[in-house]
Amino acid sequence: MLRGFYTAASGMLAQQRRTEMLTNNLANANTPGFKADQSAVRAFPEMLMQRMQADMTPTKDGQTARRMIPIGPMNTGVYLQETIPSFNQGDIRSTERSTDLAIINGTIPTNPETNVQGTLLFAVQGSDGATRYTRNGNFTIDSQGYLTTNDGYYVLDDTNNLIQPNSNDFTVDNSGTISTMNGPLATLNMVYAENPMNLVKEGNGLFRSEQDLPAAINNPDVSFKIQQGALEQSNVDTGQTMTNLMTAYRTFEANQKVIQAYDRSLEKAVNDIGRV
Repeated sequence: MLRGFYTAASGMLAQQRRTEMLTNNLANANTPGFKADQSAVRAFPEMLMQRMQADMTPTKDGQTARRMIPIGPMNTGVYLQETIPSFNQGDIRSTERSTDLAIINGTIPTNPETNVQGTLLFAVQGSDGATRYTRNGNFTIDSQGYLTTNDGYYVLDDTNNLIQPNSNDFTVDNSGTISTMNGPLATLNMVYAENPMNLVKEGNGLFRSEQDLPAAINNPDVSFKIQQGALEQSNVDTGQTMTNLMTAYRTFEANQKVIQAYDRSLEKAVNDIGRV
């Protein structure tokens, strides 16, 4: 009976974490460039249950041993193994703001080993000075004239230097080259992640990579276009997310009722059978 407690409790924990993930997806449904998380739920290893027979089986040395009768396998619960972001491109929405930039995917190779399509990202400078990556092109000009994210992270050019247009009066062509009234200023550092599953979410729409990602501009297998005055919306499917959220909630309730049933059985065993 106690095994059933653990099995049902593990199911509740997995569904609770899945609910938190889906709730976070819904909360960021209107966040530009947000990539929805997907869960991978995995079962614990099964155990082979056996029953000990009352009759004894003789052995070669004259001893006797209880006979084991196989009953069958028993599952021991599930756990949320990991959350994996989906890098499918979101819808493109026009904003008519010169500092808003959207990445429009062109030709993006698919990794033959993982069957996962790569992704393109902007490179920005994190608060610790290291490079971070994002799909959120909702940029702005700070008080010193630098191009930054709304959270204050500097946008980097193809030489990993800061970009300083000094005003909103600039243009960006399809390849990511920024030009002002004085001519070309810099080219955005567009990077290509061959396996986006290796990227780690850090919040604020930022991703971290253990190794610096290669440039996408000089990659002959990759094509893209930068659209100025537009933003990529999140790729959260609100309808499907709500359905998954209700399913997770009902599964949580089902496991909760199993635990309540076990608890009533134990209470009866202690109070009634124990009294006899």
